[in-house]
Amino acid sequence: MSNSTANTTLGQVVRSIRQRNGWTLKEMSVRSGIPLSTLSKIEHDRLTLTYDKLLQLSQRLDIPLSDLFSVPGQDNNNTPAGTITGRRAKGTLDTGVRVETDNYDYFYLCTELRKKSMIPIFTKVRARTVKEFGDLVRHGGEEFIFVLEGRVEVHTEFYDPVVLEKWESYYLDSSMGHAYLVGEGCDEALIVGVCGGDERIDVESLVHIGEKREAVG
Repeated sequence: MSNSTANTTLGQVVRSIRQRNGWTLKEMSVRSGIPLSTLSKIEHDRLTLTYDKLLQLSQRLDIPLSDLFSVPGQDNNNTPAGTITGRRAKGTLDTGVRVETDNYDYFYLCTELRKKSMIPIFTKVRARTVKEFGDLVRHGGEEFIFVLEGRVEVHTEFYDPVVLEKWESYYLDSSMGHAYLVGEGCDEALIVGVCGGDERIDVESLVHIGEKREAVG
């Protein structure tokens, strides 16, 4: 996996959104419900947010989720609905927005396009057990994953665990609690996925902050 220092970080994107709207850190804290000190750490890339909490942040700030994974200053997509835009984008790991959490190392792809209907993500799976993973993740919409390397165990709240081998895929309702784990006998697992659909989430859920881990090459 490429490990370029050129990756745009979540902190840079959050800072750009705040500055573009003319908000102080305190104003953004009030709007988002995230403590000011936490926002400051996010902007300085000392903390990060899991995908489900990024959904929550986008709802509270009333911005498209894809804006949180877009390179500042790029495509604005203000074209009226129904127009054929011909939009396209090439995604690479070097230009993706990288978000590292205890359970996943995410690369959000095709970041020059804002207001996307789908969120493409390349992910390195970290956790190996449900205990290590913690609470199952829930968020609005649906998602699809495809295993590129290794073996992945898919755990959900309503079904028995499913083991996916290389080149196998899985589609699920994202509002159902779920977790992806590194399968038995594998050193690591790499997946590519797409999240999309209904972005409504439970605003009562607490903002969960995952401490930023050391970059893994």
